[in-house]
Amino acid sequence: MADKPQQGEILGIPYNFERPSIGRMLSSYWQPGKGMLVQKPFGIGYSLNLANWRSWVALGVVGGLLWQEQKSRSADEEAAEEDDSGPVEVIVD
Repeated sequence: MADKPQQGEILGIPYNFERPSIGRMLSSYWQPGKGMLVQKPFGIGYSLNLANWRSWVALGVVGGLLWQEQKSRSADEEAAEEDDSGPVEVIVD
């Protein structure tokens, strides 16, 4: 039986299942001169290239959205606590 390939491409998406080394892990996330997305050192797909400024912009946008979500979630919880003042009487004519 033939050995399965450890790395390659399926439908244009790269994969790599070779045992990762520390050097390969570190060098894969910092590749000056490459695009925003680079091949993952282990697994399927792409990862951010931290040597590219666009990656830092993307991380900033994601961080800002997460911060905004946490802020709105805590504001919703505070509003729900204030609304629990007691029963409300509704009169229908």
